[in-house]
Amino acid sequence: MQIPFLRTTDPTVRTGSVRPVLPRGPVPSAGRWRRRVLRRSAAALTVLGALFPVVAASAPEDHVPRTATSGAEAHAGHSRWKRAFLASVDHPDASPRGADDWSCVPGARHPRPVVLVHGTYENASSNWSGLSPRLAAEGYCVFAVNFGAPRGAVVKGRAAVPESAEEVARFVDRVLDRTGARQVDVVGHSQGGGILPRYYLKFAGGTDPSDPARNKVHHLIGISPANHGSTVSGLATLAQRLRVLAPAAAFGGQALADQTIGSAVNRRLDAGGDTMPGVRYTTVVTRSDRIVTPYERQYLHPGDLAGQVTNITVQDLCPAARTGHMDTPYDPVVLRLVAHALDPATAREPGCGHASAVSGRAADVRRPPGGR
Repeated sequence: MQIPFLRTTDPTVRTGSVRPVLPRGPVPSAGRWRRRVLRRSAAALTVLGALFPVVAASAPEDHVPRTATSGAEAHAGHSRWKRAFLASVDHPDASPRGADDWSCVPGARHPRPVVLVHGTYENASSNWSGLSPRLAAEGYCVFAVNFGAPRGAVVKGRAAVPESAEEVARFVDRVLDRTGARQVDVVGHSQGGGILPRYYLKFAGGTDPSDPARNKVHHLIGISPANHGSTVSGLATLAQRLRVLAPAAAFGGQALADQTIGSAVNRRLDAGGDTMPGVRYTTVVTRSDRIVTPYERQYLHPGDLAGQVTNITVQDLCPAARTGHMDTPYDPVVLRLVAHALDPATAREPGCGHASAVSGRAADVRRPPGGR
């Protein structure tokens, strides 16, 4: 079946180790078996189809679109995820403006290149057309990876997380080799800000636990990060109960199943703690998230390395903010918080814009439940 979003003659994607669920007890007749498969396939398609209204609802268009930058033409980007996604359809493998200048040499002010990692069902251009030109204008060497789908596919980030982690590892190695830098900072959204880069850090060569000075990543900044699995506003839980998660993953990509609560990837990743020695972590979370739910599962637990982790909640700064999951990489408050994390010397309280600000108060650090 050809998926309209996939601009490729071969829409298949490797789906890891997903296996069909075999029946227990007496083997049904061929007719009954076909009907059962069709019912489960239909349920899987229903679950997948329901994802897109949730995504759309997470990015309300209730005010006049604005640029996500200062307005300077040199680094003007798209103002909304929907606009950037539509613009990426004809050129799904293109870099966002400001990214992937392979002749860029990091300067003394910003010695680490910034690697941008997109989320599930996104691509580098649709995810980073707001942040990438802004960072480039501020003097960073910026690079944006596409992963998790064949070239030509508009919706990427669908492959099994361990496979995508290997793609990210190769990309980071290339960045380090071409720029001569010792480390990079990673900024990611959703899957790209949580489970994927954390898997890369822990299992795909991003860190050296025996000698953290040799880590390839200095700072991981996760925007609406999928860190500890999601119910997707109950849809993933429903798929599990209907026993259609595996067919859904086979159709929509193993990344869907890998990011559900209790997945094998999540269990392996979370064993032994959330963080790696020598890496700083920042999460930027919105309570209005309807994709990575409950939103509290986005926070990281510092364990014994409390100084390494900063969990920020947008509404602790701007209580009226209603930014949803897909629009966080374009939200001016979120962009300023990312800039603060990359360069603390620039830190100042971002204005809330259309939201009501908390006068005279900096963004609170929201600690995960239980104070971990």
